[in-house]
Amino acid sequence: MSAIAGIYHLNDEPINLEHGNRIMKELEKYPADDIQTWHSDKVFLGCHAQWITPESIGEKLPYYDHERKLAITADAIIDNRDELFERLQVDKRKRKEITDSELILLSYHKWGEDSPKFLVGDFAFMIWDEKKQQIFGARDPSGYRTLYYFKNNSRLTFCTTIEPLLTLPYIEKQLNESYLAEFLAITGMIDTVDARMTPFKNIDQVPPFHSITINGERTNLKRYGTFMPKEKLKLKLNEEYVEAFQEVFQKAVNSRLRTHRGVGSQLSGGLDSGAIVGFAAKELQKENKTLHTFSYIPPKDFVDFTHKRLMPNERPYIKKTVEYVGGISDHYYDFDGRSSYTEIDQYLDVMEMPYKFAENSFWLRGVFEKAHEKGIGILLNGDKGNSTISWGSAIDYYAILLKRFKWLRLIQELHLYSMKTGGARFRLLPFIIRKGFPFINQKVAANKALDLPTLINPDLAERTGVFSKLRDYGIDNSGWLTSQNIYEQRRIIFENISTWNSGSTLDAKLSLRYKLWKRDPTNDIRVARFCFSVPEEQFVQNGLDRALIRRSTENLLPDQIRLNQHVRGVQGADWLHRMIPDWSMLIEEVKELTNDSSLINFFDGEVIRSALNNSEKGLRTESMSDPDYRILMRVVIVYRLLKKYFERG
Repeated sequence: MSAIAGIYHLNDEPINLEHGNRIMKELEKYPADDIQTWHSDKVFLGCHAQWITPESIGEKLPYYDHERKLAITADAIIDNRDELFERLQVDKRKRKEITDSELILLSYHKWGEDSPKFLVGDFAFMIWDEKKQQIFGARDPSGYRTLYYFKNNSRLTFCTTIEPLLTLPYIEKQLNESYLAEFLAITGMIDTVDARMTPFKNIDQVPPFHSITINGERTNLKRYGTFMPKEKLKLKLNEEYVEAFQEVFQKAVNSRLRTHRGVGSQLSGGLDSGAIVGFAAKELQKENKTLHTFSYIPPKDFVDFTHKRLMPNERPYIKKTVEYVGGISDHYYDFDGRSSYTEIDQYLDVMEMPYKFAENSFWLRGVFEKAHEKGIGILLNGDKGNSTISWGSAIDYYAILLKRFKWLRLIQELHLYSMKTGGARFRLLPFIIRKGFPFINQKVAANKALDLPTLINPDLAERTGVFSKLRDYGIDNSGWLTSQNIYEQRRIIFENISTWNSGSTLDAKLSLRYKLWKRDPTNDIRVARFCFSVPEEQFVQNGLDRALIRRSTENLLPDQIRLNQHVRGVQGADWLHRMIPDWSMLIEEVKELTNDSSLINFFDGEVIRSALNNSEKGLRTESMSDPDYRILMRVVIVYRLLKKYFERG
């Protein structure tokens, strides 16, 4: 794992090494095992290396291949090494020592600009091709490694993070109003629909699943792949689907255990993280290695106000997984004294852009911090599991059966579902009808979509044409996806790469700060393609939602976890409880914004004032989803970012 940087002069002007060294100096705030640079007359490459895998120890980066006339700097862990060794016909005697960056270079030498299609893993890299006199680079499908760049008519400058670029005299710090407009107009968790943009007008990023080629003044930014499989999987027996899933998921987990340091995993009381821990611990036990788990729990003075089917404190369920799986050292943290408000500056320093996950921010960074203290090199998690390994909403699938007139099958499923979850057999029927025939529920759906109003000032919206652009991506003026179909939403989430930006940016930059790599086997491209290829009836059957993962973890997880359809964990339920000491400061900061004539005009002042008036009446800690509270947090985050980088006067 590394922070990479570089400069490429498109004309005959020689490289100014002081500029390259300035970027590398800015990266020194991150821990490093090695710092190296390489340059020719028109190219400068740098690498601020953190050694995570055994092969990366002592790795020479940037690396220049004299035979092939190629130079590379890379921030990468490649997971399909064995497959690449065979395809590239690498000498078996060299395979154990060959580095991931060398594999990338060999792949480029063989396949050229198609090479990223053959790579599985998390990566961002840039290659200088001396023979072709061009720079080529790429970013992994989910953007788990970041790659920003500035380009004008005379030079390209790139880096893993943004701030080092801003230190250069030829890069002007200007607000990108189009980015801000999209961030404020979208009410959901997507930050922008245009994955190239950053908050800085002159700085772009290589989007996930994209490569970039720069040859002289020509720039070619193109998508090189898709998460969608070429065809559906058709097997004869249910058991065959389970076996096929276990094989592909075990491979994804195993390839993410490659580190010379400790292996950790985030663990909740649910299926996704439980499955990861089960598959990982089983493999680590073969080598007598311990898996460290990290779990967030509410503080001791938190009073549970949630419904009986919700579980803010998942420790009892986590313990059951730990005891059943074995080979685990479990750690629990309440991060007492931290709140979504106290974390804002830390997150803006890390992210270099605004964010929308404030309600969980106090523990997300905290887990990285604690894992670093334990000497962890790889931190597993299952962030994308709901859309892959544990896909399968019963109500939505039953709506399909209803629309297809498969009523006998629907009645059988409802009977089995009620037996497993409790309650009357047909209690779900009204919800199923509304799912299957959404026009019946249009008014309800519209009201729900408007729960969190857009924060953008109408003048800014008109000036940037943001709503017209959002409509092209399937987002309406409410800031929500227009499709009410969960299957279509799932497809959009994976095919519309912009949805990965915020979470992947956080993972990449926290990884860099704490010298550990967060890795998600539920989003392995092999796993995602497999899950999209599986028939829908494999995900909901015999009264089980999320049926494939439940069946695939038999004898791996305790049945109380594996078959639980009664209670679900709810993380962040205590976020308002934690805000009690900070509430008055939050209110005052929002008031400060409303009086800041230079910045308030980016926002819809009426929306902010309404939320402020309602919130001044007092904090209701049990109202964890109150849109007014979420509005105030989001507004303050953007306000602080604007002051940090773009304050006028």
